[in-house]
Amino acid sequence: MQKKDVSEVPILSVSEVIDKLRERLGGCCKQPYPAMYSSIYGGITTDPTMMVIPIDDHMVHRGHGVFDTAMIIDGYLYELDPHLDRFLRSASEAKIIPPFDRLSLRSIILQTVAASQCRKGSLRYWLSAGPGDFLLSPAGCPSSAFYAIVIEDDYSPSSQGVSVITSSTPMKSPEMATIKSVNYLSNALSQMEAAEKGAFAAIWIDDQGYIAEGPNVNVAFISKSNELLLPSFDKILSGCTAKRLLALAPTLVEQGLLKDIRVGNLTLDEGKGAAEMMLVGSGLPILPVTEWDGKPIGNGKEGPLTLALSKLLWEDMIAGPDSLRVPIRYGKAN
Repeated sequence: MQKKDVSEVPILSVSEVIDKLRERLGGCCKQPYPAMYSSIYGGITTDPTMMVIPIDDHMVHRGHGVFDTAMIIDGYLYELDPHLDRFLRSASEAKIIPPFDRLSLRSIILQTVAASQCRKGSLRYWLSAGPGDFLLSPAGCPSSAFYAIVIEDDYSPSSQGVSVITSSTPMKSPEMATIKSVNYLSNALSQMEAAEKGAFAAIWIDDQGYIAEGPNVNVAFISKSNELLLPSFDKILSGCTAKRLLALAPTLVEQGLLKDIRVGNLTLDEGKGAAEMMLVGSGLPILPVTEWDGKPIGNGKEGPLTLALSKLLWEDMIAGPDSLRVPIRYGKAN
């Protein structure tokens, strides 16, 4: 830890603070955040210096907020509406009343992506209990707050297998795990544990010994009898990408590649004894797993059915139905 002389901390003017922020964000590197919306100032900014939220926002100091995401693929938002529906369900569970109705939130999201000019990347958006004070209850907050940011990224699927470990970090209770809240401390610690052990992710096992989920991904398996298996969503986050996978997978059943599809309780032994394993999430969308706790999954190579499902899902993302791919009207009002 670096020692710093703080004997005389400067009191900065507004312009000096802005200069310091620009200095921190400066350099020759392109900023990956081309646009942000904030209901606090009621508009969109394309200046990363202004992409800030108030310190007294209850999402910051109490974790009272929810969020969701959607991928931007070739100028389209993929599965925006399923994600937005889940976002509003999470908000209801967190007892946060949005500052705008669903249609207005959707319009703000589309206009923010349009302003960003981003064709490939992701969108993240948050609903907070709002700024107002530093108390526990949000009763003193005048209004909830909505934020959205665009993250530019060269998004594409990977077929390279990864390793996972069993997480020793306690998982959230079902009541909290099924809400997509900003309380991600256990998720972050679980991911850090995986990185420390040279793994891509850590997998949670629930208190009954059943496979749950990863820190920000769902998991799925191919049994030795060619069944697609996913853990029940009762105690974990209902993944939009995992649900889309379940909707697309019958295509492989019809082709005779998959025997069946099943969602239910899966033991650790069932998972480790599967022929194939994969991680499922909007940012992947499917990633093969070849090793768990140092032991190979199946033959230790990327599974053919995992790769077939990955191809099926990716094709859906780039050329799927209009109901799931919302076009961005760049340079136009939405």
